Order: sequence, then C-alpha cells, then structure tokens
Amino acid sequence: MEYRRLGTSGLMVPALSFGAGTFGGRGELFGAWGDTDAQEARRLVDVSLDAGVTMFDTADVYSGGASEEVLGAAIKGRRDQVIVSTKAGLPMGERPMDAGTSRSRLIKAVEDALRRLGTDYLDLFQLHAFDAGTPVEEVMSALDDLVRAGKIRYTGVSNFSGWQLMKSQAVADRYGYQRYSAHQVYYSLVGRDYEWELMPLARDQGVGAVVWSPLGWGRLTGGIRRGQPLPAQSRLHRTADYGPPVEDELLFRVVDALDEIAEETGRTVPQIALNWLLSRPTVSSVIIGARNEDQLRQNLGAVGWSLTADQIARLDTASHKPAPYPYFPYERQEGFARLNPSPVRSAG
Repeated sequence: MEYRRLGTSGLMVPALSFGAGTFGGRGELFGAWGDTDAQEARRLVDVSLDAGVTMFDTADVYSGGASEEVLGAAIKGRRDQVIVSTKAGLPMGERPMDAGTSRSRLIKAVEDALRRLGTDYLDLFQLHAFDAGTPVEEVMSALDDLVRAGKIRYTGVSNFSGWQLMKSQAVADRYGYQRYSAHQVYYSLVGRDYEWELMPLARDQGVGAVVWSPLGWGRLTGGIRRGQPLPAQSRLHRTADYGPPVEDELLFRVVDALDEIAEETGRTVPQIALNWLLSRPTVSSVIIGARNEDQLRQNLGAVGWSLTADQIARLDTASHKPAPYPYFPYERQEGFARLNPSPVRSAG
C-alpha cells in the first residue's frame, strides 16, 4: 500500500481508505448500502489492515450512529493500528440543535462519536456540510478548542464550495486556529467537477482530497453496460435519487473506455476507475466500500500498478465534459491557459 500526506499536514494516510457506510444498515438509504454487523466488520478490518489500509471513514449520520458503533467494535483492541475518520453536521434528529456546526453542536457531536467509537480521540474530524447559519469564526474556534483538548488530531470538511473552504482557511490564519487538512469530495470518472475549482484551491491551500463514491455511486462497478438493463442487484434501484446525477451518454462512453482498457490490462472495471483517481493531483486517499470480503479484495487490486499515459489520456477524453463559466475560457483559450495552468495538465 502506498501512503501519502493528507494535504500538507504531517498525517500519512493510505492511498485507499475503507468507507464504513455499509456498517449498521439502518434506514432506507444506508440499509440499501449494506447491513454489516460487528463480526463481519471485524473480518473486513482484518483484511484491510493486512493490505495496509489503515484509515476507516464513517459519519454520525450513517445509520443513525450505528456505523460508528459497529466500526468501534471492529477496531476494539487495536486502536493504535488505525486512523479513525468521522464526520458530523447533517441532521441527526428534528430538534433545532440536532444539525449544523455551532459550538454546542460540534462539542456534542464529537463526544457522541467518541462514545460510539469507543475511543478518546479522533484522528480526522470533518464537517459533513457547510452551515450557513453559524459564523465561520465560531466553527473554527470550536474545532481549535477540540484539537487543543486532544479530542481531535486533524480537521477537514466535506462537500464545501470553494469560497466556503477558502473563507474558513482565512479565518484560521487570522486567529491562529488549526487549518483544514482534508476535503472529502465526490470525484470519479463520471463526476469530474472537483477539478474546476476545488482541485486548484486544494493545491494552493495544501488540502488533501479524500474521495467519496469513486465509482460514481455504483455506476462503475462493471455491471452496467450500454443497451442492457440495470442489474437486479444494483443499489441504484433504491438509491439513485440520493447520489450525484450522471448523463447516460457520459456513463456509457466512460464504460466503453474502461472495458477496452480492462481487456488490455487484465484488470477489472472498478480497479481501473480507482487507479485513474490515484493518479490525479491533490488526491490523498480514495475511499472504497465493500459489502463483503470479495468486493473488498477486488477493490484492493486497484493499487500496486499504474495505467499507461495513453490509457489515462483515453479515460480523460472519454470522461471529459465542457467546463462551466467562468472556467471554460481557461480550458479553451491559449492565453487564459498560459496564465492559469490547471493542476491536471501540469501533472501530466
């Protein structure tokens, strides 16, 4: 397993992390993801650790806290071998203080996560969403206090826009608070919006991308093909409306390219899709999920090899979408591009 710095922080994380969204299995959305219990979870943790996957990501909202509880049981007795990453901020109930990132909400969310996980510190704590109703100064001050208290080691965000992340970093700099080291983002071959603004910002600010849904919300698992019905076992039947939208033509164009490269390399479609992500600038870790050991072992096959430059270029072409304003001039016009080279182009 390759290990990378989380942005420009001192924390080293594995290139692949394990997403515990399948643990617990409560509710319409998370029940469709999986219902892994503590015994099964312990086996998946065993396999992950044997492969060098040491970071495990969860959130309080996953199955109403059950994911954190199951993960806590699965890592019991080996806390020093793992990096625990969790998130908070989305609604956990109907009361006013059951959501958001106010000082009181953050303190309670961290205490609840520590209890469910059976630990006294979190390696990485991320805000699951931007809270427009709470001053950024209050958020950053509360997080800094939790860091100084030893309950959090590193902080990050998830699903922030560029201005939200940049304002937060500026407030941290102004008052000497800990800066965000991670941004948990959606990024895949069928969802490359991250590259337009958030990737350049991440490079400039030293923020590492922790990628969620790298297989396009289950669309790049190898079971979806042009002209064929959606597989009966696909979770998309129940969860498509919860995830990022993908145009059919883009999806099938990408799958066609993945199929060609799979034939050339002997690798599976998801392994290729994951490997492509690992070559992208600012990506610190890609979160893989698995309902069972077979799925996990297949996803672990995404590391230890590299796509050729030609194969990467073909995937780039198949997955390309025109950039929206104000980004398309920088993509299309030489003068704009010369003044503002993109992280993707400069990395190539």
